[in-house]
Amino acid sequence: MQWDIFCRVVDNFGDIGVSWRLSRALAVDAGQTVRLFVDDWSTLRRLLPAAPAAPAPFVAGQVSVLPWALADASPQVAEVVVEAFACHLPGAYLAAMRAAPTAPVWINLEYLSAEDWIEACHGLPSPDPATGLAKTFFFPGFTAGTGGLIREPGVFTRRDAAQGPRGRPDWLAEYPAAGALASARWISLFAYDNPALAGRLADWRQADQPVVLWVPEGTAQRAVAQIIGEPALVSGEVRRLGALTVCALPFLPMDTYDRLLALCDVNFVRGEDSFVRAQWAARPFVWQAYPQADAAHVDKLEAFLQRYLAGVDAATAGAVRAFWREWNGAGGTDTAWPAFESHWPALARHARQWCDRIGATDGLVERLVKLIVPDVK
Repeated sequence: MQWDIFCRVVDNFGDIGVSWRLSRALAVDAGQTVRLFVDDWSTLRRLLPAAPAAPAPFVAGQVSVLPWALADASPQVAEVVVEAFACHLPGAYLAAMRAAPTAPVWINLEYLSAEDWIEACHGLPSPDPATGLAKTFFFPGFTAGTGGLIREPGVFTRRDAAQGPRGRPDWLAEYPAAGALASARWISLFAYDNPALAGRLADWRQADQPVVLWVPEGTAQRAVAQIIGEPALVSGEVRRLGALTVCALPFLPMDTYDRLLALCDVNFVRGEDSFVRAQWAARPFVWQAYPQADAAHVDKLEAFLQRYLAGVDAATAGAVRAFWREWNGAGGTDTAWPAFESHWPALARHARQWCDRIGATDGLVERLVKLIVPDVK
């Protein structure tokens, strides 16, 4: 079956990361024919270095990747059309959909949420006023009544291999960092601009045990450089600050970033794609929700915490809530990190249990294909 997936980049890497993972999984794991249309070619090239320097069609991971403009130039409508994150399809493509002898299945892939209301909206069709065609809303989520989470086959096998005895030594052989001990507490940092970051760096500088902070190229790396008084950090550079060793990484391919998440003791993640990947890593993590002016991101944060912490002892749950709220600018105190850290064994056990629980059900791709082809096994 032919699928066309459209992605306009809003959250830099997050939107395109989800769209690319979905496209690749549909093609490689579900045997579908997939075209991915992308509007931000420079961001795409960061994730897929094999992409041409100038926007032009190419194939990667059995997916045909095309510049957005081609959907307007000569639209050929697919059997299934996925509009990622309400991105609004090109006008000529919409007109071609309306004129098609057989209307395509039109899916609006929404943002991931743990909020209760998405179960009532998931899978519902709605007539599009511009075309009269039905559009089905597909909500990724954490329960059986939602669209699930993207999880490709082999993700747990790769994770477990990374977490074996050779995992950290092999990483240090590929990404040498003077003074970075394999036995230290490893933390990865991927974040939006965050006023709370300076406080965390101060905590880690004064820690009782060595801390290695891995920071891939991007917003967080620039912020760390500014806080520690550096004009910039270049990939491969290392800075020692008390107990803290800051290691600057290049922008990492997706599978390499997954490996880093598996290796670290705690992962600071943001948005949607890295948020999900941190959960598959089965390590304690801290999520920064995409900031919204009306503070809607705080509701999303609280809804996830309500699910994630169900059954966790009150002291551990309280420490997680306080620290996540502080990291998201929604309250908290200067002692939030020490309290969070004091519950490390319980956090580590819970991270594995949570991963096992949400990983035991069908993933997003399986649920999406079953929605389109109900009799698929």
